[in-house]
Amino acid sequence: MDGGAAMAAPVAKHDKSGFWQAGHKPTLFAAFLYFDLAFMVWVMLGPLAPIISKEMGLSPAQKGLMVAVPTLAGAILRLVNGLLVDRIGPKKTGAIGQIIVIVGLMCGYLLGVDSYGGTLAIGVVLGFAGASFAVALPLASRWYGPEHQGTAMGIAGMGNSGTVLAALFAPILAKTFGWNAVLGLACIPLAIVFVAYMIMAKDSPNQPAPKPLTAYFEVLKHQDAWWFMLFYGVTFGGFVGLSASLSIWFTDQFALTPVMAGYCTAACVFAGSLVRPFGGATADRIGGIKTLTGVYILAAATLVAISTNPTALPVALGLFLLVMATLGFGNGAVFQIVPQRFQKEIGIMTGLVGFGGGVGGFYLASSLGFAKQLTGSTQYGFLIFAGLALVALAGLTVVKRRWRSTWGAELVGAKI
Repeated sequence: MDGGAAMAAPVAKHDKSGFWQAGHKPTLFAAFLYFDLAFMVWVMLGPLAPIISKEMGLSPAQKGLMVAVPTLAGAILRLVNGLLVDRIGPKKTGAIGQIIVIVGLMCGYLLGVDSYGGTLAIGVVLGFAGASFAVALPLASRWYGPEHQGTAMGIAGMGNSGTVLAALFAPILAKTFGWNAVLGLACIPLAIVFVAYMIMAKDSPNQPAPKPLTAYFEVLKHQDAWWFMLFYGVTFGGFVGLSASLSIWFTDQFALTPVMAGYCTAACVFAGSLVRPFGGATADRIGGIKTLTGVYILAAATLVAISTNPTALPVALGLFLLVMATLGFGNGAVFQIVPQRFQKEIGIMTGLVGFGGGVGGFYLASSLGFAKQLTGSTQYGFLIFAGLALVALAGLTVVKRRWRSTWGAELVGAKI
């Protein structure tokens, strides 16, 4: 069943004022800040991977799995957070997640992590940080009407720029103090942001009434929910998978130091994070469907070019900058459409769509490691993901006419 029109009615009223006069700015900033620091620690094992793998003598497949575990754990926990957001509210859900991450990292620092199994356990803890996605976006979204969803979700979602902080500072701190110490040092900014979050964040008065647990999975009866999971599995999955893997790729391909590889990774991640709000704002203006069509075409072409394993660092860096910016642009576009279609279920839908994105990231990060170990090259990992982008493009082509003629036709002040 797919009764689109019945699900599309937005909770927030149409607001003809400008974006900065609408909504609740302290909550929007709190959502961004929480998301930013959570993402910083979520992908932290990626920049640390060259150092950890050298100390422990890890194989390419082990490295790939190590950086992919936080992504998979985050994907699964996003479903849990999506349920909690709709039952107890996003602010409380976010507070619980932040406490778990801070306590988990401090325990890892105090007890010490000296085995491969220990790094995987830390990866599971970091998954709670990755699950912040299912909290920060509905926390911001419920304060804004349909005409501002792309911009609001883009600004809140720009918190994925925290991956830049991890890429920049984790290798330097690890070189100075040891990589175990980075776990403890990360708790300092996390604790500061937790205090700021508790002061500034406020649940929207549009918080829906709690439903029976089984009601949350009613959305899975709608094929559009599955389409959104696929679309985000490519855009966000590509972004976070590369964020976790690029430090390894640059050290393996060009024999860069972990610090220099971190700088290259930070530049790529910054490009993807910076353009996310522009992707949402562009989708607000021309529609998310048109925006995503261009995203999938360009992402597939760039990934194919990357699969040739460029031998010049400037060329490789330029291609990764382009694909990360493209995927980041697409992240903003996907979440311009999701709230239009499932505003009343935005909590669970953010969890489900975020789950799709996390699974995509887990697949990309782990497949690059396995491809490297089995074939001596990451080529097939990139090629298969390019194929997934084309599958998403085909799916978008299939659904766009139905979307525009059913629930999309009933939107007031917004485009899809």
